[in-house]
Amino acid sequence: MNLFRRIEGVFFSPRPTFEGLAAKPVWIDTLVLVLVALIAFNFIVLPYLQKDQVALWKDNATSLKERYGEDRYAQMVDRTEHPSKAGQILQIFVAAPLFFLAALLLQSLILLILGRFLSTQGTYVQVLAALVHASLIDKLLGNAVRLVLAVTRQSVMQTSTSLALLFPRLEVTSTSYIMLTQIDFFQLWMFGVLAFGLAAVFKVPVKKAVTLSYGLWFLKALVNVGIGVIGMSFLR
Repeated sequence: MNLFRRIEGVFFSPRPTFEGLAAKPVWIDTLVLVLVALIAFNFIVLPYLQKDQVALWKDNATSLKERYGEDRYAQMVDRTEHPSKAGQILQIFVAAPLFFLAALLLQSLILLILGRFLSTQGTYVQVLAALVHASLIDKLLGNAVRLVLAVTRQSVMQTSTSLALLFPRLEVTSTSYIMLTQIDFFQLWMFGVLAFGLAAVFKVPVKKAVTLSYGLWFLKALVNVGIGVIGMSFLR
């Protein structure tokens, strides 16, 4: 099954597509596509993200000046408004892809470990192939929608495909907003489709695979909320 048929299959016929991937796990070409899409997305939205960060610093100027002092605060704002080209290139083309790849490898390992409680079938490469292909939903279609919203609104922080979209008055630094951003339509779709892949890999019923898949989503959401709350606490 070639790359284009696999992409089409993930969106329109996931069960047979993931059964084929379980029988013959291929993933490198799909991973390259996902990474290219991620880099392109980050490259386009970077100016809007910088503007959001500067606005965030200035909105919380009083608390930041008390915490870091006037001089360091001024340096933080200046670095955000006038970042180095080398730093931007490193962030977009190296740091972000490597972080995504590390997270992908770790999540595959967690799924394999959890899957062992359900079945003795399945290998790490099979799980990785399933997760990489399921990621197409979030990193291709999901980011395409987020990109349109970001360009339209000239903002990244005010852009969401999650339940946070229904609460526009919530502060982006609030715990409620951070929690709502984890209930993202494309993430939920991705992990729902991933269940077909896990069912094929571990040779278990789809219902059990759904529990496993969304179990990982829940763990991931908890980690993201924790990181987000800790990060935003420095602005208060």
